[in-house]
Amino acid sequence: MSILDEARRIKEAGPSSPRLGRDPVNQAMVHNWVEAIGDRNPVYTDQEFAAGTVHSGLVAPPAMAQVWTMNGLHGERADDDPLGAMMAALDKAGFTSVVATDSEQTYHRYLREGERVAATTTLDSVVGPKTTALGEGWFVTTTTTWAVDGEPVAEMVFRVLKFRPPGVDEPPERSAVDDRIIEAGELAAGVLRPVVSKDTEFFWAGTRAGELRIQRWGDKLRHPPGPMPPDGDLAATPDYVVASGLGTVYSYVVHHHPKVPGKRLPFVVALVELEEGVRVLGELIDAAPEDVHIGLAVDSVFLRVDDELTLPAWRVRGGA
Repeated sequence: MSILDEARRIKEAGPSSPRLGRDPVNQAMVHNWVEAIGDRNPVYTDQEFAAGTVHSGLVAPPAMAQVWTMNGLHGERADDDPLGAMMAALDKAGFTSVVATDSEQTYHRYLREGERVAATTTLDSVVGPKTTALGEGWFVTTTTTWAVDGEPVAEMVFRVLKFRPPGVDEPPERSAVDDRIIEAGELAAGVLRPVVSKDTEFFWAGTRAGELRIQRWGDKLRHPPGPMPPDGDLAATPDYVVASGLGTVYSYVVHHHPKVPGKRLPFVVALVELEEGVRVLGELIDAAPEDVHIGLAVDSVFLRVDDELTLPAWRVRGGA
């Protein structure tokens, strides 16, 4: 099925079922939000002041509309969510990256403590393919309506550009990949396993494929990856770039004691500054501690522990 056919099917399915927020509008969340945003309007936090306004009491900031129905850190999109379905269709077609998002919100009235907000989303349009400097892409536009007991209180038109990075269909040179994936053996036998979350699973999928994937929010790279964008834009969606793996030692430690499960002592752990500008931690596997120094040129390798776990590591670049 083509992308446009899939978009037509999703659009014809109509709006998603109303998704009720986990919690009613509450003052604790309002306090957290206004502190984070820096909004000092007392009508949101000062009961006595708010009572003397046209609102006759406390109200919630209109811009918090999306907050009340967010899925949370471990939440999942509903099966009938049009945006999730369209993103999945584009991912399957190779349009896995996000370069830009945009939203326009309209507010009909203020919300008050104790009200329960429900969200419904419709797919408005899917336009493409469009040629961009980053690759071929598709624009997806949805509208989310927030309501209390069926009464619309706010809407948001949300647009996202999903694109296919150049060369995404070209598999990496097997010789180059194989050279960087090393059977860990004694280097990591019985090693403590990292905790993998929704925010980091892309990174560990990358190491298994011999790729050092760095989280990207718009034009900003971040490592370690996190659930929130650096600028606090709640509508932003992360993707990643595949780093070259080339970098220099920014800092390092030589671990002598205590014993670490699966590791031979002593070993070197290096914080490497990549060409892309972020710093990544890993073991330096092929250098004696006395030969390591700040500025040492290194390249990434990957220690394959088993089918599920491959660890990032470093080796000295030839001629460094």
